[in-house]
Amino acid sequence: MKDIVLPKLHESLLNQEWYKVEFDAQVKQAMRNPFTLSYLRTGMKEGLLSDMAGALGRIHDVVVEAAKPNLIARDIIDVRTTTESLERFPRAKKSASYVAAEGGTVRIHGERYDWVDVQTSVFIKDGVEWTREFAEDAKWNVMNRQLEELGRSVAQLETEKIIALYGGVAASDLAGGSALPGGGSAMSWTKAVQLWDVIENEDFHPDALIIHSRQASQLFTATEFINSQYLPSEETELSQGLIGQALTMNIYKSTLCTNGVAHAVDKSAAGVLLIRRDITTEPYEDPKNGVFGVVASERIGYAVLRSKSIARMTGIATAFS
Repeated sequence: MKDIVLPKLHESLLNQEWYKVEFDAQVKQAMRNPFTLSYLRTGMKEGLLSDMAGALGRIHDVVVEAAKPNLIARDIIDVRTTTESLERFPRAKKSASYVAAEGGTVRIHGERYDWVDVQTSVFIKDGVEWTREFAEDAKWNVMNRQLEELGRSVAQLETEKIIALYGGVAASDLAGGSALPGGGSAMSWTKAVQLWDVIENEDFHPDALIIHSRQASQLFTATEFINSQYLPSEETELSQGLIGQALTMNIYKSTLCTNGVAHAVDKSAAGVLLIRRDITTEPYEDPKNGVFGVVASERIGYAVLRSKSIARMTGIATAFS
Protein backbone atom coordinates (compact mmCIF):
# COMPACT_ATOMS: atom_id res chain seq x y z
CA MET A 1 0.00 0.00 0.00
CA LYS A 2 2.78 2.45 0.87
CA ASP A 3 4.87 4.06 -1.86
CA ILE A 4 7.69 5.09 0.46
CA VAL A 5 11.11 3.49 0.66
CA LEU A 6 11.27 0.91 3.45
CA PRO A 7 14.27 -1.04 4.77
CA LYS A 8 14.89 -4.32 2.99
CA LEU A 9 14.85 -7.69 4.67
CA HIS A 10 17.92 -9.91 4.70
CA GLU A 11 16.85 -12.08 1.77
CA SER A 12 16.41 -9.03 -0.48
CA LEU A 13 19.76 -7.56 0.54
CA LEU A 14 21.58 -10.77 -0.39
CA ASN A 15 20.94 -9.85 -4.04
CA GLN A 16 23.27 -6.87 -3.61
CA GLU A 17 26.99 -7.55 -3.99
CA TRP A 18 28.17 -5.12 -1.30
CA TYR A 19 25.93 -6.78 1.28
CA LYS A 20 27.00 -10.33 0.38
CA VAL A 21 30.68 -9.45 0.81
CA GLU A 22 30.03 -7.70 4.12
CA PHE A 23 27.73 -10.45 5.34
CA ASP A 24 30.33 -13.20 4.75
CA ALA A 25 32.78 -11.25 6.92
CA GLN A 26 30.11 -10.80 9.59
CA VAL A 27 29.45 -14.54 9.77
CA LYS A 28 33.11 -15.15 10.62
CA GLN A 29 33.10 -12.38 13.22
CA ALA A 30 29.84 -13.63 14.74
CA MET A 31 31.31 -17.07 15.44
CA ARG A 32 33.36 -15.57 18.27
CA ASN A 33 30.69 -13.17 19.56
CA PRO A 34 28.95 -14.50 22.73
CA PHE A 35 25.72 -12.65 21.94
CA THR A 36 25.33 -14.07 18.42
CA LEU A 37 26.48 -17.52 19.56
CA SER A 38 23.86 -17.50 22.29
CA TYR A 39 21.24 -16.27 19.81
CA LEU A 40 22.13 -19.14 17.47
CA ARG A 41 22.03 -21.80 20.20
CA THR A 42 18.73 -20.57 21.58
CA GLY A 43 17.26 -20.30 18.09
CA MET A 44 18.31 -23.88 17.34
CA LYS A 45 16.56 -25.06 20.51
CA GLU A 46 13.44 -23.22 19.36
CA GLY A 47 13.74 -24.91 15.97
CA LEU A 48 14.05 -21.57 14.19
CA LEU A 49 17.72 -21.45 13.22
CA SER A 50 20.23 -23.94 11.84
CA ASP A 51 23.43 -21.94 11.28
CA MET A 52 25.08 -18.59 11.99
CA ALA A 53 24.12 -17.14 8.60
CA GLY A 54 20.48 -17.80 9.46
CA ALA A 55 20.94 -16.23 12.89
CA LEU A 56 22.43 -13.02 11.47
CA GLY A 57 19.70 -12.87 8.84
CA ARG A 58 17.01 -13.15 11.47
CA ILE A 59 18.70 -10.52 13.67
CA HIS A 60 18.59 -8.09 10.76
CA ASP A 61 14.94 -8.88 9.98
CA VAL A 62 13.82 -8.46 13.61
CA VAL A 63 15.45 -5.00 13.75
CA VAL A 64 13.98 -3.92 10.40
CA GLU A 65 10.45 -5.15 11.14
CA ALA A 66 10.49 -3.27 14.45
CA ALA A 67 11.68 -0.11 12.70
CA LYS A 68 9.02 -0.04 9.97
CA PRO A 69 6.02 1.02 12.12
CA ASN A 70 8.10 3.89 13.57
CA LEU A 71 9.39 5.35 10.29
CA ILE A 72 6.87 8.19 10.13
CA ALA A 73 9.67 10.39 8.70
CA ARG A 74 9.40 8.51 5.41
CA ASP A 75 5.70 9.37 5.17
CA ILE A 76 6.19 13.12 5.50
CA ILE A 77 9.08 13.86 3.13
CA ASP A 78 10.26 12.79 -0.30
CA VAL A 79 12.49 9.73 0.19
CA ARG A 80 15.16 8.65 -2.27
CA THR A 81 17.95 6.12 -2.22
CA THR A 82 21.41 7.07 -3.44
CA THR A 83 24.90 5.66 -3.86
CA GLU A 84 26.50 9.11 -3.73
CA SER A 85 27.93 10.99 -0.78
CA LEU A 86 26.43 14.24 -2.14
CA GLU A 87 23.42 14.94 -4.36
CA ARG A 88 22.64 18.30 -5.96
CA PHE A 89 18.99 19.30 -6.38
CA PRO A 90 18.35 22.13 -8.90
CA ARG A 91 15.47 24.49 -8.15
CA ALA A 92 13.82 26.46 -10.94
CA LYS A 93 13.23 30.15 -10.25
CA LYS A 94 10.14 31.73 -11.71
CA SER A 95 10.67 33.80 -14.84
CA ALA A 96 8.79 37.08 -15.38
CA SER A 97 7.02 38.20 -18.55
CA TYR A 98 6.76 41.89 -19.52
CA VAL A 99 4.83 44.27 -21.78
CA ALA A 100 6.77 45.33 -24.89
CA ALA A 101 6.20 47.48 -27.95
CA GLU A 102 5.62 45.74 -31.28
CA GLY A 103 8.92 45.03 -32.96
CA GLY A 104 10.83 46.03 -29.85
CA THR A 105 13.85 44.26 -28.40
CA VAL A 106 13.06 40.90 -26.86
CA ARG A 107 14.53 40.26 -23.43
CA ILE A 108 15.22 36.54 -23.08
CA HIS A 109 15.33 35.44 -19.49
CA GLY A 110 14.22 31.83 -19.65
CA GLU A 111 14.06 29.68 -16.57
CA ARG A 112 16.81 30.26 -14.00
CA TYR A 113 18.08 27.84 -11.39
CA ASP A 114 19.75 27.63 -8.06
CA TRP A 115 20.42 24.42 -6.17
CA VAL A 116 20.60 22.69 -2.80
CA ASP A 117 23.42 20.26 -2.02
CA VAL A 118 22.48 17.37 0.27
CA GLN A 119 25.26 15.34 1.88
CA THR A 120 24.65 11.83 3.19
CA SER A 121 26.78 12.51 6.23
CA VAL A 122 24.35 11.68 9.04
CA PHE A 123 24.99 8.34 10.75
CA ILE A 124 22.32 7.03 13.12
CA LYS A 125 23.42 4.18 15.36
CA ASP A 126 22.29 2.24 18.39
CA GLY A 127 23.44 -1.02 19.88
CA VAL A 128 22.61 -3.71 22.40
CA GLU A 129 25.55 -4.51 24.65
CA TRP A 130 25.72 -7.45 27.07
CA THR A 131 28.37 -9.17 29.14
CA ARG A 132 29.42 -12.68 28.12
CA GLU A 133 27.65 -14.18 31.13
CA PHE A 134 24.39 -12.33 30.52
CA ALA A 135 24.41 -13.32 26.83
CA GLU A 136 24.96 -16.95 27.76
CA ASP A 137 21.98 -16.96 30.15
CA ALA A 138 19.56 -14.78 28.13
CA LYS A 139 16.26 -16.17 26.90
CA TRP A 140 15.04 -16.00 23.30
CA ASN A 141 12.29 -13.46 23.95
CA VAL A 142 14.67 -11.20 25.92
CA MET A 143 17.18 -11.12 23.06
CA ASN A 144 14.47 -10.49 20.46
CA ARG A 145 12.98 -7.69 22.54
CA GLN A 146 16.39 -5.99 22.73
CA LEU A 147 16.77 -6.27 18.95
CA GLU A 148 13.31 -4.79 18.41
CA GLU A 149 14.31 -1.86 20.60
CA LEU A 150 17.25 -1.19 18.27
CA GLY A 151 14.91 -0.86 15.30
CA ARG A 152 12.52 1.39 17.19
CA SER A 153 15.37 3.59 18.45
CA VAL A 154 16.95 4.15 15.03
CA ALA A 155 13.58 4.87 13.42
CA GLN A 156 12.62 7.30 16.19
CA LEU A 157 15.77 9.35 15.79
CA GLU A 158 15.29 9.48 12.02
CA THR A 159 11.78 10.84 12.57
CA GLU A 160 13.04 13.38 15.12
CA LYS A 161 15.52 14.67 12.54
CA ILE A 162 12.86 15.25 9.86
CA ILE A 163 10.38 16.87 12.24
CA ALA A 164 13.17 19.15 13.48
CA LEU A 165 14.05 19.94 9.84
CA TYR A 166 10.58 21.39 9.26
CA GLY A 167 10.54 23.03 12.68
CA GLY A 168 13.84 24.78 11.91
CA VAL A 169 12.53 26.71 8.90
CA ALA A 170 12.44 30.43 9.72
CA ALA A 171 8.91 31.83 9.99
CA SER A 172 9.57 34.39 7.25
CA ASP A 173 10.50 31.59 4.83
CA LEU A 174 7.29 29.62 5.37
CA ALA A 175 4.25 29.64 3.11
CA GLY A 176 2.50 32.98 3.64
CA GLY A 177 5.67 34.54 5.08
CA SER A 178 4.86 33.77 8.72
CA ALA A 179 3.55 31.13 11.10
CA LEU A 180 -0.23 31.04 11.44
CA PRO A 181 -1.65 31.88 14.89
CA GLY A 182 -3.43 29.07 16.72
CA GLY A 183 -5.20 31.43 19.08
CA GLY A 184 -4.77 29.15 22.09
CA SER A 185 -7.73 27.00 21.02
CA ALA A 186 -7.91 23.31 20.14
CA MET A 187 -6.88 21.84 16.80
CA SER A 188 -9.89 21.98 14.49
CA TRP A 189 -11.03 21.45 10.94
CA THR A 190 -10.80 25.20 10.37
CA LYS A 191 -7.15 25.20 11.42
CA ALA A 192 -6.43 22.33 9.02
CA VAL A 193 -8.09 24.31 6.22
CA GLN A 194 -5.99 27.39 7.07
CA LEU A 195 -2.77 25.38 6.82
CA TRP A 196 -3.93 23.84 3.55
CA ASP A 197 -4.98 27.20 2.14
CA VAL A 198 -1.71 29.03 2.78
CA ILE A 199 0.28 26.37 0.89
CA GLU A 200 -2.21 26.27 -1.99
CA ASN A 201 -1.78 30.01 -2.35
CA GLU A 202 1.94 29.48 -2.90
CA ASP A 203 1.03 27.21 -5.85
CA PHE A 204 2.02 24.05 -4.01
CA HIS A 205 -0.25 21.16 -3.12
CA PRO A 206 -0.18 20.03 0.52
CA ASP A 207 -0.42 16.28 1.05
CA ALA A 208 0.66 15.81 4.68
CA LEU A 209 -0.49 17.38 7.97
CA ILE A 210 1.86 16.63 10.87
CA ILE A 211 0.61 17.12 14.43
CA HIS A 212 1.31 16.12 18.01
CA SER A 213 -0.81 13.31 19.47
CA ARG A 214 -2.60 15.86 21.67
CA GLN A 215 -3.71 17.82 18.61
CA ALA A 216 -4.86 14.53 17.05
CA SER A 217 -7.07 13.94 20.10
CA GLN A 218 -8.53 17.42 19.70
CA LEU A 219 -9.17 16.88 16.00
CA PHE A 220 -11.00 13.63 16.70
CA THR A 221 -13.75 15.69 18.35
CA ALA A 222 -14.29 17.96 15.34
CA THR A 223 -17.54 17.10 13.58
CA GLU A 224 -16.21 18.20 10.19
CA PHE A 225 -13.22 15.88 10.56
CA ILE A 226 -15.35 12.92 11.60
CA ASN A 227 -17.75 13.46 8.69
CA SER A 228 -14.91 13.86 6.20
CA GLN A 229 -13.36 10.47 6.79
CA TYR A 230 -13.74 7.98 3.99
CA LEU A 231 -10.49 6.01 4.20
CA PRO A 232 -11.16 2.26 4.48
CA SER A 233 -9.94 0.71 7.71
CA GLU A 234 -6.91 -0.92 6.06
CA GLU A 235 -5.65 2.54 5.04
CA THR A 236 -5.91 4.03 8.52
CA GLU A 237 -2.83 2.98 10.48
CA LEU A 238 -3.04 4.45 13.96
CA SER A 239 -0.03 2.44 15.09
CA GLN A 240 2.06 3.98 12.30
CA GLY A 241 0.90 7.56 12.84
CA LEU A 242 -1.64 7.84 9.99
CA ILE A 243 -4.98 8.82 11.49
CA GLY A 244 -7.04 9.91 8.50
CA GLN A 245 -7.34 12.52 5.80
CA ALA A 246 -8.30 16.18 5.57
CA LEU A 247 -8.80 17.82 2.19
CA THR A 248 -5.81 16.56 0.14
CA MET A 249 -3.68 15.83 3.20
CA ASN A 250 -2.97 12.62 5.03
CA ILE A 251 -2.77 13.37 8.75
CA TYR A 252 0.14 12.00 10.78
CA LYS A 253 0.48 12.15 14.55
CA SER A 254 3.58 11.75 16.70
CA THR A 255 4.56 12.68 20.23
CA LEU A 256 7.90 13.72 18.70
CA CYS A 257 6.14 16.81 17.31
CA THR A 258 6.01 19.92 19.48
CA ASN A 259 2.74 20.04 21.41
CA GLY A 260 0.80 23.08 20.22
CA VAL A 261 2.48 23.28 16.80
CA ALA A 262 1.23 21.85 13.49
CA HIS A 263 2.91 21.63 10.09
CA ALA A 264 1.44 21.04 6.65
CA VAL A 265 3.70 20.24 3.70
CA ASP A 266 3.76 19.39 0.04
CA LYS A 267 6.22 16.58 0.69
CA SER A 268 7.25 16.25 -2.96
CA ALA A 269 8.60 19.82 -2.84
CA ALA A 270 9.29 20.58 0.81
CA GLY A 271 12.45 18.54 1.27
CA VAL A 272 14.28 15.31 0.63
CA LEU A 273 15.51 12.42 2.74
CA LEU A 274 18.41 10.63 1.04
CA ILE A 275 19.22 7.09 2.13
CA ARG A 276 22.80 6.11 1.32
CA ARG A 277 22.72 2.98 3.49
CA ASP A 278 19.48 1.81 5.03
CA ILE A 279 19.19 0.07 8.38
CA THR A 280 21.79 -2.68 8.65
CA THR A 281 23.04 -4.75 11.58
CA GLU A 282 26.42 -6.16 12.51
CA PRO A 283 27.97 -7.97 15.48
CA TYR A 284 29.71 -5.79 18.03
CA GLU A 285 32.42 -6.76 20.47
CA ASP A 286 34.62 -5.04 23.01
CA PRO A 287 36.62 -7.87 24.64
CA LYS A 288 38.70 -5.41 26.66
CA ASN A 289 35.61 -4.37 28.61
CA GLY A 290 33.97 -7.79 28.38
CA VAL A 291 30.87 -6.71 26.45
CA PHE A 292 29.37 -8.01 23.21
CA GLY A 293 26.25 -7.43 21.16
CA VAL A 294 24.81 -6.05 17.93
CA VAL A 295 24.84 -2.56 16.37
CA ALA A 296 22.11 -1.23 14.06
CA SER A 297 22.91 1.79 11.90
CA GLU A 298 21.95 3.78 8.82
CA ARG A 299 23.51 6.57 6.74
CA ILE A 300 21.24 9.35 5.53
CA GLY A 301 21.11 13.00 4.49
CA TYR A 302 18.26 15.50 4.43
CA ALA A 303 17.47 19.12 3.58
CA VAL A 304 14.65 21.57 2.94
CA LEU A 305 14.24 22.27 -0.77
CA ARG A 306 11.30 24.68 -1.07
CA SER A 307 10.32 26.26 2.22
CA LYS A 308 7.24 27.94 0.71
CA SER A 309 5.66 24.49 0.47
CA ILE A 310 5.73 24.28 4.29
CA ALA A 311 3.12 25.88 6.56
CA ARG A 312 3.24 26.14 10.34
CA MET A 313 0.68 27.00 12.99
CA THR A 314 1.72 27.82 16.55
CA GLY A 315 -0.16 28.56 19.74
CA ILE A 316 -2.63 25.68 19.49
CA ALA A 317 -4.02 24.54 22.84
CA THR A 318 -1.73 21.99 24.49
CA ALA A 319 -4.35 20.42 26.74
CA PHE A 320 -7.29 18.22 25.79
CA SER A 321 -10.64 19.68 26.69
